[in-house]
Order: sequence, then C-alpha cells, then structure tokens
Amino acid sequence: MKRDTNTIIEEIERLIKEHIQPAVAMHGGVVTLHSYEEGIVTMFMSGSCSGCASSTLTLKNGIEGMLKHYIPEVIRVEGVDDENSEVAPYYT
Repeated sequence: MKRDTNTIIEEIERLIKEHIQPAVAMHGGVVTLHSYEEGIVTMFMSGSCSGCASSTLTLKNGIEGMLKHYIPEVIRVEGVDDENSEVAPYYT
C-alpha cells in the first residue's frame, strides 16, 4: 500500500525532531526539512553544520541511513546550506 506524501513528511519530521536534531545539536548544528519529493529528502544544514567538512558524512552516513531504514520511500538525502538561518555557521 502506497503511503501519501504528507504521511511520509510527518514521519521524516518526527525522526528529525526526536533523533537527528538532538544529535547534531550537541555540536551546534541545526538540520531541518527543506523538502521531500519522489523519494528525495532535502535538508537545510545550518549552525555548525553549515560549512563543516563533516556535515556531508553526517548527512549521508547518519541522517540518510536512518531515514532510509525507517522510511522505505526515502531513496536519497541531500543537504543545502540554509541562507536564512539565524544560527551562526561554522565557517564565520
């Protein structure tokens, strides 16, 4: 049975809130959902995640792995720096 997009987005947001954000917050990072479309999750990377060399590793090995494990509809996770973030980036 195919789940609707809103259900998938709610599940992604729950995992971010309960598991992902608390982990990255320990290092000053902030991640939020930018979009979900046809299996592709795009995450805003801000705070210390913005400009951090390890953010790609965190995104692919941590966040993508978790989302794909719990949400079979997720195919790939991509990250973009959040230009509107009010949290200071790593590289300033």
